[in-house]
Amino acid sequence: DAGVPDGVVNMVHGFGDTGAALSSHEDVDAIAFTGETVTGTEIMKAAAPTLKKLSFELGGKNPNVIFADADMEDMIETTVRSSFINQGEVCLCGSRIYVERPIYDEFLERFSAKAKELVVGDPFDADTKVGALVSEEHYNKVLGYLDIAKEEGGTFLTGGKAAEGFDKGFFVEPTIITGLGKDSRCVREEIFGPVVTVVPFDTEEEVLEQVNDTHYGLSASLWTSNVKRATGFSRQIEAGIVWVNTWFLRDLRTPFGGMKHSGIGREGGAHSFDFYSELTNITLKM
Repeated sequence: DAGVPDGVVNMVHGFGDTGAALSSHEDVDAIAFTGETVTGTEIMKAAAPTLKKLSFELGGKNPNVIFADADMEDMIETTVRSSFINQGEVCLCGSRIYVERPIYDEFLERFSAKAKELVVGDPFDADTKVGALVSEEHYNKVLGYLDIAKEEGGTFLTGGKAAEGFDKGFFVEPTIITGLGKDSRCVREEIFGPVVTVVPFDTEEEVLEQVNDTHYGLSASLWTSNVKRATGFSRQIEAGIVWVNTWFLRDLRTPFGGMKHSGIGREGGAHSFDFYSELTNITLKM
């Protein structure tokens, strides 16, 4: 409808073999991929012999840092959304929540109450807020992490199990876990489901160390009314995008992408043009 000529955009559906063929083919000059980190590494291996250009937006284990001077009402509403939207199956969800200790108890009380109000059900139902996970395989993976959390001594404030009352589909209750250490697998690994961990902190230095202690670096959220802290702390976070007092707000002209295992390169605006074109220097001696 926009006037793109026939043949410019082609949809080729398939499983892993289809992607592998495209990734290794000598006539493919560049690959932009959005998906899981392990798949990204396989594409990178397949693309290496032909030296293709690569742009990856991969996994995330994104921190949500909440200081005591945050706007509580706005922060709670947004954090419920950033935790459980699309069943947590969003690479940008804030699944690691760090809360400054003076408001830790109040946050847990209010956050848990809001999470318990979320309706799990058929996505065609207008009242549904949390639908089914994408597949049985992924459903079992998410439930496996809940078992790991129990083994590691975690406390479930909400959820912690499969949602009941469904004849088909793979539903998991919105789950909030406390009491896990920084080395917990549930804190460090991407679960990609309606599961978040909440950890208290006392100082900026302490929480910054935990925020950056990860292989991932896609996004982060920061909640504070202190502008100096907002700018200074944001600059030290190892992530491609940092939201301050908001989440998922983006101008498509601005750069988007991850650091570390969360991706290679940036897309958006001029950054996309840079990736899909090559710069040539033509020098003439007259």
